[in-house]
Amino acid sequence: MATSMRRANRKLTGGRYNSSDRSKRKKELNRFPANTKIAETVKSKSIRACGGNLKHKLLAGNSVNVVDKKGKSKKTIITTVVENAANPHLVRRNILTKGAIVETKLGKAKISNRPGQEGCINATLI
Repeated sequence: MATSMRRANRKLTGGRYNSSDRSKRKKELNRFPANTKIAETVKSKSIRACGGNLKHKLLAGNSVNVVDKKGKSKKTIITTVVENAANPHLVRRNILTKGAIVETKLGKAKISNRPGQEGCINATLI
């Protein structure tokens, strides 16, 4: 059965909402997280989004576009995930999310985009 991102049919008190007698819509479909990992080969997947647009999910990758304090950007390799404020268990599994601090060849960098929804990894040097 498909999972939905729609509001539940029941209120916290146990009563029902008035407009709860309809089926699920495709636009309300929920998807599993990408859980972008560090890997030698780049794996990505394109998914149809709302309005016929494409959403590019990055499933695995090892290169990151790093911007330094002067505004110059370089492409470098990710070594490991050092810290993640979202969930400490993501550090052990080397999963890349927005806000994660990674070790690169240029130094530590903080990921500034959402790799599971944008198809690339951007970061700023700390």
